[in-house]
Amino acid sequence: MAPYLGDIARILQATLLDHYAEVRRESCSCAVACARAMPEHFHMQSESLIKPLMQTISHQHYRVRVDVIQATGAVIQFGNGKSVDDVLSHLAQRLFDEIPKVRHAVTTVIGEWLLHLRDRYSYFHKLIPLLLGSFTDEIPENMKLAWTYWEKIGLQWEKENEEDLKDKMDFSVSPSHYPKGETRPGLGCRELVSRNLSKILPGLCHDITDWVESTRIKASQLLYTLLLHAEDHITQHMELLLRTLYQACSDEESEVVKNSVKAAELIGTFVSPKVSLKLITPAFEQTPKASCVMVLAAVIRGSPKEILQPHVTQLGHTLSQAGVCQRSEEVFYMEQLLYCTQALIEVCQEDCKEISLQLMKVLVTIMAIPSQDLKEKVEITMSSLAEVQQLESFHCLYKQHIIQLLDWVSVSCEGWTCYSPEVLQLEVIATHSGAVIGEALDDFILILKTCLQPNRDPQMRLKLFTVLSQLLQKASETINSQGLFPSYLETVIKDILAPNLQWHAGRTAAAIRATAVLCLWALIHCEMLSPKEILKVKDELMPQVIASMDEDSKITRLMACRIVDVFLKVCGRQFDVDKFKNTYTEVLKRLDDASCDVRLAAAHTLANWFKCLKDSDVKSSMEGHVEFLYQELLVHLDDPDENLQKAVLEVLKEGSILYPDLLVREIEGVVHKHQTPVYCNQLLHHIQSAKESAL
Repeated sequence: MAPYLGDIARILQATLLDHYAEVRRESCSCAVACARAMPEHFHMQSESLIKPLMQTISHQHYRVRVDVIQATGAVIQFGNGKSVDDVLSHLAQRLFDEIPKVRHAVTTVIGEWLLHLRDRYSYFHKLIPLLLGSFTDEIPENMKLAWTYWEKIGLQWEKENEEDLKDKMDFSVSPSHYPKGETRPGLGCRELVSRNLSKILPGLCHDITDWVESTRIKASQLLYTLLLHAEDHITQHMELLLRTLYQACSDEESEVVKNSVKAAELIGTFVSPKVSLKLITPAFEQTPKASCVMVLAAVIRGSPKEILQPHVTQLGHTLSQAGVCQRSEEVFYMEQLLYCTQALIEVCQEDCKEISLQLMKVLVTIMAIPSQDLKEKVEITMSSLAEVQQLESFHCLYKQHIIQLLDWVSVSCEGWTCYSPEVLQLEVIATHSGAVIGEALDDFILILKTCLQPNRDPQMRLKLFTVLSQLLQKASETINSQGLFPSYLETVIKDILAPNLQWHAGRTAAAIRATAVLCLWALIHCEMLSPKEILKVKDELMPQVIASMDEDSKITRLMACRIVDVFLKVCGRQFDVDKFKNTYTEVLKRLDDASCDVRLAAAHTLANWFKCLKDSDVKSSMEGHVEFLYQELLVHLDDPDENLQKAVLEVLKEGSILYPDLLVREIEGVVHKHQTPVYCNQLLHHIQSAKESAL
């Protein structure tokens, strides 16, 4: 048949493009038969069949595609090997084919070429990626086929290059640290990849950032397989690899990110941290991205503990730098920073003790981000850090580092604004450390005193007052856990609360006054502000608290009424005429308040006002004011709120002791005007009973 090979080739060129699918299939079978029957002559005509075969390789019938792939394998294997370049891109596309049999055919053809193609050494760097790409095929049969071929190829290459590999075969040592769940490839397979990696990587790194999603996924899978084979030969390609991984870890496709992270873990396994960290840390000195942190975390996870140990201090310093841990408030970035910290604790275990403070700085910064999910994860990580140091809980970590942490955040406190990350860090340290903050009051109160001056940023002051208010609500468990807070009360009241109770225009200023009033009430409510202390500060605070009863905020007015009530109980009997007058005037206004709670609190305060005046030396000078107060209170006996009516009745009963006859005259003058005269009658009866008791 050799003399007619040219005619046969021309016929096949036409029939391979026939409209009928079966004709194309028969043509493929015929091409294979020709190649096998006349190998010594076939190479002269083989190139002429490549073009029609490649035009048919994407045929809509999968059986045609399978036959074309098999025919292409035979035509090139028995023909001219130079045609490999013309078909590789087409075969690579068929690895993405939806039909498993098509991918199976490609794997078989590539495997056969790597075993038997005459010029295979020239094409190793082009064929190896195609075969290794089948390692991650979703069909187990195809995966097994690829592995079987690859093992044969590796063993064959070992035999063919036995002299070159003699030392490695005789003296090779298995690595002590190897990825879990992975089987180490044979020497021939590893050498084949290592020697061709420099030719494969540039193209692969380009594909991993391709615009087609499936290409990126396949490339990321292949990268992992190549690095698993290359082992410590990765080192010479680190710069290119890291650039690629930074990009791949930012990919929107989760599968690409997952494979890239696995590849980065292999860098930790096979490359010395001295090399890898030297190349990774410069990326943190610029503007670190989440992908850089993700790669570092993966490298740490993949590294053996004993090899990473000398670099623990460097890692702790890098992560705790302000430019790294305070770079962004983006939750995703902070999440990656947390995973990096977790990896360091998980791998280095007790060695983390020497960087415990740095890791606490990182964790405090992450917790400062407003994300509940992150806060829970940070607590778990803090507990892990405590556990590796054999501490009971993360509160012991705060106990260990509280002074250093407060020094760390307070360095720039004189320049803080509401945008300063240190404000949020201080909030975390103060509220999350529990009872430990009570051991560092010197530093904590000094920071508050510095930052809560009236000339400082209003929004920042509001945040810090909110923190102080939270602490005071559970003082015995937080700020007063050691019983030391009372010794700082004078500073807190005179230097922090009093200046911020002064009136300033604006909503933020009003909110600050509100939180300051809340803090003052919390001090009184938890009995830290004792009667003795109240006597010391009454002159300074009383005018400002009374002024707070006219605030827009309902809670501020309510708390102010309650505080005045307490002040009256403690030191009201020592008031002069002006103080009595100023107090009742403002409290009386609150009986017309829009809030029922405030009106009731005001009534209760007026009852105490009457009690104080009864025992005061200035009682005789206040008769006119008491008369006016009787008149106003009698009006409120007709209030629509029944609870307030009853409260006012009790106030008048208390006040009737002062000038009963005067009150009787006032009642008799208005009783006929009242809608509910029953309360007036009750009051008259009460006064009569009191007189009789006195007699």
